[in-house]
Amino acid sequence: MAAPVLRWLCPGRCWAFARIGGCSCHGRGVPTASTSSGKRGQSSVARQSLITAQEPRKGDREWAAVVGLEIHAQISSNSKLFSGSQVHFAAPPNSLVSFFDASLPGTLPVLNRRCVEAAVMTGLALDCRINKKSLFDRKHYFYADLPAGYQITQQRLPIAVDGSLAYSVCVGKKLGQAVTRTVRVRQIQLEQDSGKSLHDDLRSQTLVDLNRAGVGLLEVVLEPDMSCGEEAAAAVRELQLILQALGTSRAIMAEGQLRVDANISVHHPGEPLGVRTEVKNLNSARFLARAIDYEIQRQISELENGGEILNETRSFDYKLGCTVPMRDKEGKQDYRFMPEPNLPPLLLYDSASLPAGADPQQVINIDRIREQLPELPSVTREKLVRRYGMLPEHSFALLNEVGLLEFFQNVMKETRAEPKKVASWVLNTFLGFLKQQNLAVSESPVTPSALAELLNLVERKAISSSAAKQVFEELWRSEGKTPAQIVAEKQLELMQDDEALEQLCRATMEAHPQVVMDLKKGNPRAINKLIGLVRKATLGRADPTAIKEVLERQLSG
Repeated sequence: MAAPVLRWLCPGRCWAFARIGGCSCHGRGVPTASTSSGKRGQSSVARQSLITAQEPRKGDREWAAVVGLEIHAQISSNSKLFSGSQVHFAAPPNSLVSFFDASLPGTLPVLNRRCVEAAVMTGLALDCRINKKSLFDRKHYFYADLPAGYQITQQRLPIAVDGSLAYSVCVGKKLGQAVTRTVRVRQIQLEQDSGKSLHDDLRSQTLVDLNRAGVGLLEVVLEPDMSCGEEAAAAVRELQLILQALGTSRAIMAEGQLRVDANISVHHPGEPLGVRTEVKNLNSARFLARAIDYEIQRQISELENGGEILNETRSFDYKLGCTVPMRDKEGKQDYRFMPEPNLPPLLLYDSASLPAGADPQQVINIDRIREQLPELPSVTREKLVRRYGMLPEHSFALLNEVGLLEFFQNVMKETRAEPKKVASWVLNTFLGFLKQQNLAVSESPVTPSALAELLNLVERKAISSSAAKQVFEELWRSEGKTPAQIVAEKQLELMQDDEALEQLCRATMEAHPQVVMDLKKGNPRAINKLIGLVRKATLGRADPTAIKEVLERQLSG
């Protein structure tokens, strides 16, 4: 019997409970064909009603969910896959379009070497088998932002197959324990992107921007080895980090450089897999998790109430928090795949098969690319845990924010504080301030050197931890000041006069006899109240540990 799984279904960290079993493939996979035209035929979400997915009724049979993903990553390249047009985000509409991108008669594709190397490097990082011979195909469909009427892709023989992606998800009541899971990578293929259609409902017209047409994409197809939105989001996030570490894609989801299609179905364990739906064009890990979990519950609710699941394409309305229909897929669309006649087979080599005297500029050596692979995120995390003794979840958090790991390492170079204490400051205080103001690490007004100096003041007991928080807030507001200057200006130094502290503690106990009586009767909270009163009298300049020692000594004396 499958174990219950908790899944995050909506903002606010609300956890819904359903009996969802482990993933089962049984030969069923997600489509290998590209689906970059997922926005076709989408109706206005403003006209869609919110469908409430109900929980399964108590006593019902358990359900198992099956989730597979198709991920489209834009390749980091100065030019497009088959033309010399530049690639630049947010360029003026139709300013980066070559004759080939516009499909003018007589134009021919010229394969971009950089895109091929990026595909090979990504395949190697995901433990794929690199095909030394791969083929290009035409996938036909007609839409305004696809001027040729077809997309060049790799439907028959892609560049890489049979890989795996290891990712970690948090489990347990406090979500503090990370468990590593693996999803199989069916294939990685090269293909060109379509243009962008902008629908103007007020004027009942569609505007077309072809800047994106022909941009190189890596389509990574993950087998349906996942069972909930949390797993899918974790897998996509890990892939995003790998692509960024390799430099093969910037993978910024907000800029459309990483787009995900999710295939979802539910069934009773031991029975055939259910009818699947496809949720298209998800552009954030959070929305991906929410869309999958909603769709699982919607399908369960539909089947529990005697309905049926349609084989359809849906989109996710993030405002309403639900998926809405786009079009049905009962009648399979005929893409009329055919070999691309203007591109010969793509041939790759390794050191053993490299032809004698081959021009390095004309061939690609798989082994040479393998030697150039950088350190992957999983290895970096292991090193952090081993070197600094930090918790695994802290190593994940440091890598999840661009530039945060470098910031942490720079602080460590200049401070004598323990790594765990530095990690706590960086992940809680520093990152919290960044999130509040929606800033990137590179935009922080607090430098690694300033934070290191502040932590050094705490380490040598020049200031208390609470005073350090005040100094940090001032550092954030007052760029240019050092921690030492702020401490001096606000007189936040710890009291060094032991005799004065003794007198303050004695006066506090005399002024609050009831608290002292409670403490003597065995109330452990009373000591904390006394410490707070003494600290208030010292304007926070006394060390709580020192205060406690003095109070305990006076009480026992």
